[in-house]
Amino acid sequence: MTQPETPRTSRARRSFPDAGPAILVGLALLFAFTPLSWPCPTATLFGVPCPMCGMTRATRLLLHGDVAGATHMHPLWPVILPAIAIAMMAEVVGYARTGAWGKARTLRASRPIAITIVALLVAVWVARFFGAFGGPVPVR
Repeated sequence: MTQPETPRTSRARRSFPDAGPAILVGLALLFAFTPLSWPCPTATLFGVPCPMCGMTRATRLLLHGDVAGATHMHPLWPVILPAIAIAMMAEVVGYARTGAWGKARTLRASRPIAITIVALLVAVWVARFFGAFGGPVPVR
């Protein structure tokens, strides 16, 4: 049986902020600027690119100013990247206000937007197998 928290331990926990936001920012910078190549697990295991294949490379190209290259890697980057940025900002702001994660799920429009994005991803994914948008993303 665990003992209840004493005021002393709860104050100690509050004095050290959660490292979650810093870890997210660090991972985002690592993905964007590292020279390492991280293959898609789906493509590696099954030999078929996933619906999000090319998004990391598109982000990297975009950060280096290559809009055409980013669009070639994944044509939905103008939809996906802002949606991810908005969700991350909602999470960070929600965490800063309440101390709990999960704010992005509670936004009124999050569910229909997520469903629309998934439908677009699957539509583009299938279309690429038939040669649209330059065909499937090259697997590295």
